[in-house]
Amino acid sequence: MTKEQVLQILQAHPDDFVSGASVAEQLHISRTAVWKVIRQLKADGYEIEAVTNQGYRLFSGSDVLSAEEICRYLRHPDIRPQVFPVLSSTNTILKSMAAEDAPAGTAVLAVEQSGGRGRLGRSFFSPPAGGLYLSLLLRPDLSPADAPRLTSCAAVAVAEAVEELSGRETGIKWVNDVYMDRKKICGILTEAGMDLETGRVSYVVVGIGINLRTPEGGFPEEIRNIAGAAFDGLSLPDLRSRLAALVLDRLSDYAEDPFSDALFEAYKKRSFVPGKKITVLAPGKEPIPAEALCLNRDYSLRVRFSDSTEKNLSSGEVSIRV
Repeated sequence: MTKEQVLQILQAHPDDFVSGASVAEQLHISRTAVWKVIRQLKADGYEIEAVTNQGYRLFSGSDVLSAEEICRYLRHPDIRPQVFPVLSSTNTILKSMAAEDAPAGTAVLAVEQSGGRGRLGRSFFSPPAGGLYLSLLLRPDLSPADAPRLTSCAAVAVAEAVEELSGRETGIKWVNDVYMDRKKICGILTEAGMDLETGRVSYVVVGIGINLRTPEGGFPEEIRNIAGAAFDGLSLPDLRSRLAALVLDRLSDYAEDPFSDALFEAYKKRSFVPGKKITVLAPGKEPIPAEALCLNRDYSLRVRFSDSTEKNLSSGEVSIRV
């Protein structure tokens, strides 16, 4: 706990010097121990200045992703975040933890992903510092047919959290991509495990990747025309930890009742696909042009094809010029 305690003392005096002697006295440790903790905090990414005869100063503009920082902003006591410098994929790690009976509310976050995954087997570009990459474990009492509603919960949670911190509007492209200024800023991958005895869902891992800032040199060529960043041009202290806490809290709130009217209305008002000409994409099939008619209460998309037949799409993907 000593590292957290030293951090709390510095955070209580943002941008002001706190003497090492004062910290040592409050925590009943030596000044050498304080110095070692400061080194650990700086290694974690905190911007701390040390000046002889003045002490230590924590800059309020620091943006450090850590479990301690996230917990400062979290409302839900049952959410337990774990932060790693680099992971292959937060979803992959959390699915393994779920199989070993990790409790609901376990959250895995990474500063960087070496093998981030998107829908339909795609990769998800996950550079350090440029994004927020997290997965949350849920254990809902849902049928397999209703489990996809949690993807809608995640889309709304991200949209609302980004809007609150950025002051900018977002939109949702069916079924699970969050957009800003006609660019994709977030992808969501929901994966579930089944209880074969009951036929119900055993667990759901909701993976979320949010582009915060355009990386140095720009996005890779293959996604440069579609990828955007939610916080370009904005400077916010503790951005990643604050955003992580907001997303986790709101996702947990909505997941408690994925059938709620409030969730559907929040999703519907941001959905920009209905009324547009689209292309329906499905693995192993030819793209089919269609018109998106409306969003149904179960989050399926009603579409009309060129032969005037209509169909509800409950899965798959659509392409649209935005």
